Amino acid sequence: MSDKEITLQIDKPHYTVKLYEDLLTVDLKGNLKNEIEEALENEPGLKRTIGAILGLFAPLHVHLKDIDKAEVDKTGHAKLRLPHRRDVVIPLEPTESKNLINKLNLLIPDAKEKELERLMEKRKLGKTVKERELMEKEEETTPSSGWPSSPMPEPPGIRRKIREAEKRMTDDEEEERD
Repeated sequence: MSDKEITLQIDKPHYTVKLYEDLLTVDLKGNLKNEIEEALENEPGLKRTIGAILGLFAPLHVHLKDIDKAEVDKTGHAKLRLPHRRDVVIPLEPTESKNLINKLNLLIPDAKEKELERLMEKRKLGKTVKERELMEKEEETTPSSGWPSSPMPEPPGIRRKIREAEKRMTDDEEEERD
């Protein structure tokens, strides 16, 4: 749940609707909640069928960034359109629904913008990590001598000339010591 302050709270006899800066919750209360939980625990068949249906609305925790559209339906209830899910209808009085929808429509764009910023920052950090890994990999494959990473063919006789030059250098060093 959100650690932020409650923006709006609507208490009904069987459930409570709480709107936070970035989250909307609908929690069942008291006897109804206990009765439903008890029925679902005692009957595995009910848990598989009705439990899935009840999971859509009670208890409900919806991040505001995930709401596509919030509106008041024809009956005066609050209706939330979520992507890839069924619409969520919260049965409220028309005035409560309008108040909730107005607040939601103010908060949803901010929540979506914060999520976009978070994703952009995550992508930016991911890019810098990838760039660093590529640079490290490149440093590992590139020799420190400055030679190209793929060896070039040696001219004929170069090894013999290198050995002769090394021998002359060691001979010169021995003469200097004597």
